[in-house]
Amino acid sequence: MRPRVPFAAVVLVLVMSLVGAGTASASPARSCECATPSIDRYQQWLASGEGTTVPATGSLLVREGHQYAAKVTFLNAEWHVAVLWLGNRFEAQADLSKSAGFRLTYSATDDLYVQLRPASHWSGGDKWLTLVPSTHGKLVMRWFGFAPRAWTSLPELGTPTYSFASALTEARGLVFVGKTPNRLDFRGLRVDGYQPPCL
Repeated sequence: MRPRVPFAAVVLVLVMSLVGAGTASASPARSCECATPSIDRYQQWLASGEGTTVPATGSLLVREGHQYAAKVTFLNAEWHVAVLWLGNRFEAQADLSKSAGFRLTYSATDDLYVQLRPASHWSGGDKWLTLVPSTHGKLVMRWFGFAPRAWTSLPELGTPTYSFASALTEARGLVFVGKTPNRLDFRGLRVDGYQPPCL
C-alpha cells in the first residue's frame, strides 16, 4: 500500500514548479532600492545650477508615498540642465555597448532632450542626444533605444567630436536638457543589461 501524500505538499510542489518555470523565461525581478533615497537604485538625480531651475542645485529626490520621485522645474526660455549619474558617483562609468536602451517613467509639460554623456567628454553641450517628448503632464513609460540613428546633435549646442558607439562604452550619465519652461517628474529608469551599485 502506497503512503498517502498530504494535499498541501502536492500543492506546494506544483506552485514551486510553476514559479521555477516562470523565472526561467521572465525578466529578473525588480531589484531592491538602496538604503538611501533612490529610484530603481539610481541615487544621484541632481540640479546642476545651469539655467533657472527649482531646485537650483542639489538632489531632485522627494518622497512620494513609500517611494521617491525626482522633480525639477525649468523656468524661463534658457537652457537648463538636470543630471543623473549612472554609477551613483561622478567618477563611475558604465559600458552600455551591449545594452538595447532604457525605459523611462516620467512626466513633462514640454519637450526636452536627454544626452548620453561619456566620461572622456563630460563637459559642454556638444553631446549625442535624443528627444524626450512632452507628456502634457501625464505620467508615462517610454522606451529609448540605443540605435545610433535615434541619436543626433543640435547645431546650437555643437557637434560631438566622438562617435555615439564610443559614448556607450564609457557612459557616465544621462543629462536632461531643455530650453523652455517645463515641469519634470521622473519615477522610474530601467537600463537594459545594467544595474547601478548602491553607494
